[in-house]
Amino acid sequence: MSNPVQPWPVLPLGTLASELCLGKMLDKQKNRGTLQPYLRNVNVRWFSFDSNDLKEMRFEEGEATRYGLQPGDLVICEGGEPGRAAVWKGQSEHAKIQEALHRVRFRSDEYDPSFAMYYLYFGTITHRFAPYYTGTTIKHLTGAALSQIFFPIPPLNEQRRIVQKIEELFSKLDAGVAALERVKAGLKRYRAAVLKAAVEGKLTAEWRAHHPAKETGAQLLGRILDERRRKWEQEQRAKYAKAGKQPPKGWQAKYKEPTGPDTSYLPALPEGWCWATLDVLLREPLRNGHSARASKDGRGVRTLTLTAVTVGDFSEKNTKLTTAQPDKVQDLWLQGGDILIERSNTPELVGTARMYKGPTNFAIFPDLLIRVRVSLAVVDRYVDVFLQSHFARAYFRQRAKGLAGSMPKIDQGTILQLPIPLPPSDEQRELVDEVDRRLSVVDEIEAQIETDLKRASRLRQSILKRAFEGRLVPQDPDDEPAEHLLQKIRQGREGESGHAARRRKQKASAL
Repeated sequence: MSNPVQPWPVLPLGTLASELCLGKMLDKQKNRGTLQPYLRNVNVRWFSFDSNDLKEMRFEEGEATRYGLQPGDLVICEGGEPGRAAVWKGQSEHAKIQEALHRVRFRSDEYDPSFAMYYLYFGTITHRFAPYYTGTTIKHLTGAALSQIFFPIPPLNEQRRIVQKIEELFSKLDAGVAALERVKAGLKRYRAAVLKAAVEGKLTAEWRAHHPAKETGAQLLGRILDERRRKWEQEQRAKYAKAGKQPPKGWQAKYKEPTGPDTSYLPALPEGWCWATLDVLLREPLRNGHSARASKDGRGVRTLTLTAVTVGDFSEKNTKLTTAQPDKVQDLWLQGGDILIERSNTPELVGTARMYKGPTNFAIFPDLLIRVRVSLAVVDRYVDVFLQSHFARAYFRQRAKGLAGSMPKIDQGTILQLPIPLPPSDEQRELVDEVDRRLSVVDEIEAQIETDLKRASRLRQSILKRAFEGRLVPQDPDDEPAEHLLQKIRQGREGESGHAARRRKQKASAL
């Protein structure tokens, strides 16, 4: 592995550190001693610790020195996010480390642990430490690999100036990022409030007062039900004709009128609106997607991923090629106006719905999605707005089912029985226009926030790059030269090695 180009001399961490230790293995059968708190991988964040949920394991008296923490110790994750690190500042008494963590200790007159921490962060986010990781799916940073990573050796005072400047600049960046995140959270609440006001009729209340409905929601529903019955009768006549038969007497009585929702628990609606079930508003049956494996040869049928619906982005980046057989998925090609509902996901996301806005026949949809195609008498975007509202989201969350440890699921029956408020057609269009007008502004602001957050991330990386190129703070000619510090560290390690060898020899002689 090649050493990184540095303005200062470098040393592998195994030589630079005075101690490098992996934590204790958690083994309830073998561990002895008294119960004491210990840090796990999840307790270590970048630059800080979360000590609110420390577990306990048994440590013997002699293990306190080996696995204990002292202020100034650098604690590094071995797995999870290999290299994630923070400097211990005595946040909890008697804390130890578990085997998922490395403890690195420097001599205070040789190396600043915070300087090492920021160098680890820089190397991690720029992927320059990737060659040191082991494992394919779950990455690990073993003690042997960690000890081989070369660290720059600036003069000690310069290390401290660099750390001070990094923390000063990061503090300002953190404040800016926090402000952006607050705005982002506020926009999320505003988006939810707009959708809520829309489906409750509050968003169009003033418009409604000046535009009397030509057809009420109840009349629209009656027209949809009449069309539904006519379509059924046409299909039945076609079946009898194909079989060469005449419809029997009373055949029309076999038609099953759809039942409306139980309105006893539903909120009151604005004048001219009525409740319906989603089942009544469909122009064709619900359709589950296709389950097919991802293609490995760069050929196959373009298929949406679940992420496309979760984030509402139906671009090519949220698709994959699958081994679906084209002749068996002809009815799964998406067209504008199709609404997709996630039938299985996490408790927070199950039932997430989005209207597809891409080109016709761009992709099919996977088995974890259910396609909704609504009556042409209904504004499809209005149904999309309702499905994204607090009412529909709560309905699906409450009715999702799943075994412990599995993803919650909703079925077609649950979707069909979803109560949906039905405004007059003109008001549906006005409501959609008003929602889109307001949310388009939100979309623009959110896009700018994401751009600014990415810019902040790049700026953070740029700060570190300048720091470790020796260009972040001015150099001081009065500093002890880096070469003198390097020699001091090497001599110290040689002395420590000699001391350890003499101790081993003394123990052997005593035996």
